[in-house]
Amino acid sequence: MAGAAVLPVAVFGCRPGVAGGVCFLEEQVVLHAAGAGCLRLHLEHKWHNFIPGTEKSRGVQALAVSPDRRFLAVSEAAGQQPVLAVYELAAERARRRKVLATDELPARQTVSLAFSPDSRFLAAATAPPEGHLACWLWEKQQLAASVRVPAAGHGPCQVSFNPQDNTQVCITGNGFFKLFKYSEGYLKQMNLQRGEPENYLCHAWLSEEEVICGTDTGKLSLFETGKLHWETSLEYRKPPRELKEDTTTEEYEGGLASEDNGLQQHPLPQISAVAAYSKGFACSPSPGVVLLFEKTKEEEVYKESQEVWEKTSYFAYMNFPLHSNSITGLDMCIWKPILATCSLDRSVRIWNYRTNTLELCKEYQEEAYTVSLHPTGLFCLVGFSDKLRFITLLYEDMHVFKEFAVKNCRECSFSNGGHLFAAVNGNVIQIYSSITFENVTNLKGHTGKVHAIKWSADDAKFVSCDTHGAVYEWNLLTGKKESECVLKNCIYSSISLTYDAKIIFAVGSDQTLKEISKSSIQHEVPAFDVVYTTVAVSRSGRTIFVGTSLGTIRAMKYPLTVKKDFKEYQAHAGAVTKMTVTSDDQFLLTASEDGCVFIWRVHDKESGRVKGEQELKYAEEVLIMRSDIDEKSQAILDLQICVKDLQTESDYELRLKDLYCEGKIKALEENFSLEIDSLKTKYQILLEEKERQELQHQVQLSELIDKQAREVQQLESERSQKVPTEDEKYEELQVKSQKMEEEYEKQLHSLEESKTMAVAELKEHYEKQLKDKSVLLEEAKENMRKQIEVHEEMEKLIYEEGDKEILDLKVKYERQLMEEKESNAQLKGELGVMNKRLNTLQKELKDRNRDIEEMRLEQQKLQDIIKSLKKDILALKTDIKERTETILEKEKHINDLKMKNQELQNFKFVLSYRIEEFKKQIESRENDIETMKKQISEMEEELEQFRKESIELKLNITQLQQKQKATAREVHREMEKKQDMETLIKRFKADLHNCVSFIHHPRKMKDSICELYTKYVHPSDMVEAQEEDGDLQQQLKKQQEYNERNLTILRKKAMKDKEMHHTAYMRIVEENVSLIKEINDLRQELRVANAQVHNLQSALSLNKNKQAIQDTAPSSELLSGPDVLRLNPEMESEKIIEMQQLEIQYLRDQIQEKEQALNCPDLVSFGQKSS
Repeated sequence: MAGAAVLPVAVFGCRPGVAGGVCFLEEQVVLHAAGAGCLRLHLEHKWHNFIPGTEKSRGVQALAVSPDRRFLAVSEAAGQQPVLAVYELAAERARRRKVLATDELPARQTVSLAFSPDSRFLAAATAPPEGHLACWLWEKQQLAASVRVPAAGHGPCQVSFNPQDNTQVCITGNGFFKLFKYSEGYLKQMNLQRGEPENYLCHAWLSEEEVICGTDTGKLSLFETGKLHWETSLEYRKPPRELKEDTTTEEYEGGLASEDNGLQQHPLPQISAVAAYSKGFACSPSPGVVLLFEKTKEEEVYKESQEVWEKTSYFAYMNFPLHSNSITGLDMCIWKPILATCSLDRSVRIWNYRTNTLELCKEYQEEAYTVSLHPTGLFCLVGFSDKLRFITLLYEDMHVFKEFAVKNCRECSFSNGGHLFAAVNGNVIQIYSSITFENVTNLKGHTGKVHAIKWSADDAKFVSCDTHGAVYEWNLLTGKKESECVLKNCIYSSISLTYDAKIIFAVGSDQTLKEISKSSIQHEVPAFDVVYTTVAVSRSGRTIFVGTSLGTIRAMKYPLTVKKDFKEYQAHAGAVTKMTVTSDDQFLLTASEDGCVFIWRVHDKESGRVKGEQELKYAEEVLIMRSDIDEKSQAILDLQICVKDLQTESDYELRLKDLYCEGKIKALEENFSLEIDSLKTKYQILLEEKERQELQHQVQLSELIDKQAREVQQLESERSQKVPTEDEKYEELQVKSQKMEEEYEKQLHSLEESKTMAVAELKEHYEKQLKDKSVLLEEAKENMRKQIEVHEEMEKLIYEEGDKEILDLKVKYERQLMEEKESNAQLKGELGVMNKRLNTLQKELKDRNRDIEEMRLEQQKLQDIIKSLKKDILALKTDIKERTETILEKEKHINDLKMKNQELQNFKFVLSYRIEEFKKQIESRENDIETMKKQISEMEEELEQFRKESIELKLNITQLQQKQKATAREVHREMEKKQDMETLIKRFKADLHNCVSFIHHPRKMKDSICELYTKYVHPSDMVEAQEEDGDLQQQLKKQQEYNERNLTILRKKAMKDKEMHHTAYMRIVEENVSLIKEINDLRQELRVANAQVHNLQSALSLNKNKQAIQDTAPSSELLSGPDVLRLNPEMESEKIIEMQQLEIQYLRDQIQEKEQALNCPDLVSFGQKSS
């Protein structure tokens, strides 16, 4: 096909029940069985690499990875003949290297595989009870050896190689534990099984001689060189209370964290997995728990060291939890790169096909049958067995926003605009508004159950199909059918529309793909011995994708042809249930009964590029609950507080450490400085010693040179004497060596002569023996010749007799041949008749087989329908029971209400009479209330005026109190100044009295007066003091005038306030006389307070004047000196102003207290009046 091609880019699923189903290829790369093949997955980068199986593969049964991680062995179920293949993993795309097959072994499924340590051999164990163990030299595709391994019954079987020995194989299963040794093309058993047979579920090699095995009764057995060495029994472990409290919802099923060996949960412990590690081994006696065993040094046995539960922090999903049952619903979103799936495992999941991640997952109590995503990606519809739920997709959760009473909703779908959604209720399609949630219209007309629905691109049309072979096109404005196409002998399972909604593609049970247009079937494409289960059309309309019952995906080019013009891809291990193409035609999404979701990238081969190269910008908005935001903000605040606390603690600890380190550094510096000093002294000493030794060595060297020269001279003299003697010795030795050579040559000649003599003797001996043997051989030849002559004579006689017998037989068989020819002619006639009959019977048999296959498919579908109907019946029965119970309860409640109604009617008559009486009383009371309300409003207005006036008075009083406080402080300062001046005057008087004593001595008198002058008087100070005193007097006069003006203004205001109070209180005098007396008393007290304030202010002004006169008098007379305590004039003026301000504040506070005392009796009297 030249139209389009697809390539799997992501797979979300894992096939359970596969031996060796999960393997690590690298630290972050995992390989596991998925769909009809295997998947390589990078845990960090999230890339997927799918390894498809063979043609017509029904899924992987067992797999194994070589120790060097280069090869993968896979056992697949493909049709009637199982397949055993080896793949090379080194390349980016795994390449199939070898397919192993032989006629010597029976065609049984391989259930366990294992590579040898050097990856040369591959061991394969077939399914029990008639099991075989085969050992392959897989690179040569040669069966090295095989042996039959009978089992006591069905159950898991495991095979493995000794990690240190290529030729030793261990196999365990139901009733057997066997060790085999491969040698010379045979597998020889090494151990003899003793005792009662056990059902061994798993095993693992702990060392070169030790194998640990686990049984279905919770027993651990350790075999050493094939003999039972140690044994223990484990108990069924229940989760602790903390884990029981946490497990409020069902646990996730599936995933890559653990293998599912098909064992059901049982109260008895079953050791389903064993794995060895450096210190011992780990095993699982019950679901969700792992026990660690370590070897003890004393007794050479293993003891339990730790118990780890799945819900603790030790375990985490390597990737994310996956579907564990058939996927029933799939839908994609337009605004975001996400898809939604639901499954019979009661979960709804949201996947991101761009980042290959699981974004949301939620499990429910009921089975989910269908799912649909809103175009915005913020909402979804899920059809459960009890209700249809409208769910909001939050940031980390799914929140049920609205529920609809649609039971067993098998199909639902949002419109392309998102403003409407359709839900199937049996054979009725209900259209709802996704904004108001009102039932807009109901589409009725289907006689069978609706299996599929589809919206047109503009949401103007709606297409549906059912189990009775009907395809209807609806107009949503009128709610009526626009066109229909009915084919009663077909059960439609899926439909799809082109973008312009002119052509409908439908698939069903009749093994054809139908192109429907204008209410009729325009074209039919056969499926070639498979059933099409789902169909999808690209947005461009050039490519059609079809899913089959075998799990394969077919890509076809439009327009369709009757020929086998499509490309088929191996994907799922079960029938494809759902399929859709993304809005940009870049991805194809498929789901299957095996619980896997495939993401395929679509390539357009005609244009030679990937469709939709201009990538769409997807929305990134998410929904979140306000409570979640509050919780997170509170958590952030708590964490910030914790961070601050930790920072302070860390700062404090760092400071302590710094101090400690500084102390240590100082101590080390001191130690190092001392050591450096000591080393320096040592270095100097060593330098001195070095110089001394150099001098000594030079002296010794000179002595040795002289000594060597002397010795050389002596040796030369001795050599000259010894040379002639040595020459004489050399000549003597040469003579001796010549003599020795002559002697050795003589010995060699003698030995050669002896050798030739011995050889001649041996030759003569063997020649005699040879003559004897030749004589015997001639005699044997004569005997043979005689026997041959006798044999030839016997052969002649036998041939003569045989010829006679042959002639007799020839005559006899010629007669029989004539008879047979005659009978053969008759049989040929009969055979022609029989051939005709056989042809007719074969045709009838083919027709019958077709009918049987069709009936079988119909039976399967009917059984599925019966199962679904049974579920519906059970649900309806439970609903009927619930409704009958509610009806009975409601009837009881109605009777009770009737009795209460009669009692209430009796009370009604009495209450009506009382109500009339109360109405009359209420009218009179309402009139009184209105009059009272008017009085209250008038009094509130008066109170508001009083409040404003009192606020103004309070402000004035506070100002006067502050002024009074300032004047008091100034008076205090002036008093202190006065005391200082008095002490100064006393000192001056004492000094003056001393001067008077010199009255009879003029010179001393003059000197003492000069000293006084220099001590107490300075000309510049005199001038500045006079100027400053004049300025101060002016400021004081201005301040006094300002205060007097304020007092007059306050008096006027007070008089006005008194008049207003008098007029206001005259009204109230009629109602409350006692209040007037209190007010008059307070007025008198206020007048007294005002008089006291005035008197205090006048007294303060007089004191200030006196102090100013006293200050000026001595300044003109006294002399300044260094001992006088004189303040700075500028500072004195500022302090005077501050004291006056404080005095004013004090007066204001006193006035405010008086005003409060005045207001309190007013409020009390007003309260009495209102009561």
